[in-house]
Amino acid sequence: MSALSQAADDYLALRRSLGHDLADAHRLLPRFVAYLDAIGAQTVTIEAALAWSQEPEVDPSTSVWPRRMSIARGFARHMAGIDAATQVPPLGLIPSRQRWRPPFIYSSTDIAALMAEARAMRWRLPAATHETVIGLLSATGMRVGEAVRLDRSDIDWTDGVLMIRESKFGKSRQVPVLPSTLAALGRYADLRDEFCRHPTTASFFVSVRDTRVSYPVVQQVFRRLCSAANVGAGSHIRPRIHDFRHTFAVRTLLDWYRSGEDVEARLPWLSTYLGHRDPRSTYWYLSAAPELLALAAGRLELSRGVISR
Repeated sequence: MSALSQAADDYLALRRSLGHDLADAHRLLPRFVAYLDAIGAQTVTIEAALAWSQEPEVDPSTSVWPRRMSIARGFARHMAGIDAATQVPPLGLIPSRQRWRPPFIYSSTDIAALMAEARAMRWRLPAATHETVIGLLSATGMRVGEAVRLDRSDIDWTDGVLMIRESKFGKSRQVPVLPSTLAALGRYADLRDEFCRHPTTASFFVSVRDTRVSYPVVQQVFRRLCSAANVGAGSHIRPRIHDFRHTFAVRTLLDWYRSGEDVEARLPWLSTYLGHRDPRSTYWYLSAAPELLALAAGRLELSRGVISR
């Protein structure tokens, strides 16, 4: 067995242990590895992935090309954590109707810069609104729509819990928050009540007209803040406001791995907290960042070593 074949077996075992559907991978990855071995490649290259993806078969239809490239790219992202010579094929080499878009993972510096830029907005209430929304999204991983739909009565100030009502898939859930997050929400509520002494909306986050803040406005302001703060400058991935959710999930998983927690056992907790309909949606985050894949691979290797003793 070649080194690449062994790496492919390890990759499939890792993905299987994380609950991924591997029907295509089990069928196509061995073919890709056999191709790499046949041409004498020591690791994945963009040229080899592109050539293999477009190889004719009995059915010369191009519909299989994107699936092959997806398999090659996934394996390359895994190999990149093992072999620095690996080339990860960029998205778009072979167009597909459904393309996986890697998330932009915000650093603590990015988040602080965005909140500072919001705080510097001209008018006090919009400045506080957008700063607090960004802080809440980064601290909880809530969906943007869930944040703007919050009502004043949805916050339990005593127990520090937010009630998310009939969100995606019609599910409701309770989201506990840290005391620091609750304090930030309290400061915003005090400022909001200074401007809106006789509220005409039940909304927690309000506009200068005392109406519920809308999703399109939050997105529009966020894009301006990213530009002003140079967040994402130089990155090939354009930051989206929804990526706060991805960042929260990835950072939570990284913290669990680094502290030695049983990540597989804890994943259902994260799934419930984020409001996923199916825990398999949460497994996706394990492949959303190379660092997470490397930690997961290391944990799998360690467990194998213990079992083999």
